[in-house]
Amino acid sequence: MTPAHSDTDLGNRILGGWTGRVAGNMLGKPVEQGEVWTRDRIDRYLRQAAALPLTDYLPEPISEHDGFALRPEWRSCVRGRIHGSCRDDDVDYAILGLDLLETHGFGFTTEQVGDLWLLRLPYLQTFTAERAAYRNLAGGLKPPLTATYDNPYQEWIGALIRADVFGWTCPGVPRRAALLARRDAVLSHTGNGVYGAMWAAALIAAAFTAPTVRHAVDEALAVIPASSRLARAVRRVVALHDARMSWEDTLTTLTEETTGMGWIHSVPNAAVLTAGLLYGDGDFTRTITLTVRGGLDTDSNGATAGSVAGVLGGATAIPDQWKEPLEDTVRSAVFGFDGVRISELAERTLRLAEQAA
Repeated sequence: MTPAHSDTDLGNRILGGWTGRVAGNMLGKPVEQGEVWTRDRIDRYLRQAAALPLTDYLPEPISEHDGFALRPEWRSCVRGRIHGSCRDDDVDYAILGLDLLETHGFGFTTEQVGDLWLLRLPYLQTFTAERAAYRNLAGGLKPPLTATYDNPYQEWIGALIRADVFGWTCPGVPRRAALLARRDAVLSHTGNGVYGAMWAAALIAAAFTAPTVRHAVDEALAVIPASSRLARAVRRVVALHDARMSWEDTLTTLTEETTGMGWIHSVPNAAVLTAGLLYGDGDFTRTITLTVRGGLDTDSNGATAGSVAGVLGGATAIPDQWKEPLEDTVRSAVFGFDGVRISELAERTLRLAEQAA
């Protein structure tokens, strides 16, 4: 998986972001059901399989009757069985974002985001807030009503998982990345749902130039309201990390403090993601494995953590056990993109980043 631009730092980092997103998504996919696959349950599964510390994709079940039922897709996303990535919305939206910028440029409108969804994305491959917004679009509503009408998922994680491409194409300019992510997010989200997208885009953009992951986290906090629940949760994780509390105790504390929000809400997931990034401290394997072991929306959080860590270190710093099974191939429900190469997606993203510079 060696694209033509691999000798450039920017190209290597963008490829790292794409590769990290796909790998982190694949790592978390078998246990993506937060009310069932709690942090404790994930670790019990790994102990039973003698896979702690986790340094590779999840192991397959020891038997069909061991009491640990993985998601149905597990047979194509556990170690030893992976041949290219599985299809998943966490990667589909990164592809859609790339197509959006290639088609409409950085001056795209929220209405154009919606038009592209209707053109490129099958309805049944959308979920929660995105499905509500899609239904509203098909019914003739325009933004911002698409986000607010009959949509109980407005602050869930969906917009956050769509934000990566805005960070990849605004390297070192987190505020610009956040503004682009906001324009996309308001199609389907409000409040902390939008702030999550802005924060994630800024985090990824900052990772291109930040000396440490902690610096990137601090820069990303600056683009969202300090009084928002999402900002408060991220700052809480930062404070507990600074106080040298263990990763386990930090997550236990945040679980107690975000009780009732649900496992797909943007706030508790941002806390899990922040903990994975800070305690992973720039190491790709430790970052994505801690993030997925944190539970909740495991594939989404693993994908974003992998994107940040991949940008921080570049593709060359991602260990081979994460890259080689992907076979430089992405399965996607986005029309025209199924089977696309990760390296091609990275090259196209690099061209956009260079245009925006």
